[in-house]
Amino acid sequence: MALQVVILAAGMGTRLGKPWPKPLTPLADGRSIMQQQLENVEKVFKDEARVTIVVGFKMEMIMEAHPHVSFVYNENYDQTNTSKSLLKALRASQENGVLWLNGDVVFDASVLERIADRIRDEKSFVCVNTSATAEEEVKYTVDSKGHINALSKQVKNALGEAVGINFISKVHKRAVIQYLDECADNDYFERGLELAIEKAGIEIEPVDISDLFAVEVDFQADLDRANQKFN
Repeated sequence: MALQVVILAAGMGTRLGKPWPKPLTPLADGRSIMQQQLENVEKVFKDEARVTIVVGFKMEMIMEAHPHVSFVYNENYDQTNTSKSLLKALRASQENGVLWLNGDVVFDASVLERIADRIRDEKSFVCVNTSATAEEEVKYTVDSKGHINALSKQVKNALGEAVGINFISKVHKRAVIQYLDECADNDYFERGLELAIEKAGIEIEPVDISDLFAVEVDFQADLDRANQKFN
């Protein structure tokens, strides 16, 4: 069965302050953030991948730029956060697990190579960077078995931060859908994962990619850092 890949691209990207959807922000090599994501997916997973993009803000621009993928529309993109965008995507997905990317992550294809076997084995995970714990980023801690037990911007004594590349297995997907549905409109999807861990006992592994290139572009300084990769 095909690998299901979701890109969350409905938001307005107000912190970066561009007049277009943030995933369409051009990088130094001329590609957009989303284009490099799609090329990485194609490079690693070839024809196996089936990509769905969750759109909202100025969706026509994304749909015109990438007409050969599927789309899910978050009509409340200006009133909801990523919990509701991911919820729509998971509800529209087929039986197998789902790999999803925040639409503003610039990363090396080697990240996908590292996680490919876990995806095929249907093991839920969150990619993390253990060398950074910035205040504005989603951070995590683990339990005695090494599985994630807290995942939010408010985590104390964090072991690192999430980088915006995640996978939920077919076994865990129903619980995640349930708790994403229970999330407040302004919650990030990580809150749904936390609730599914706490209340349904699902096990999500942190996958350390600190040695590989990945940056989530929220501010101009992040974009500058991403562009250093392509200069």
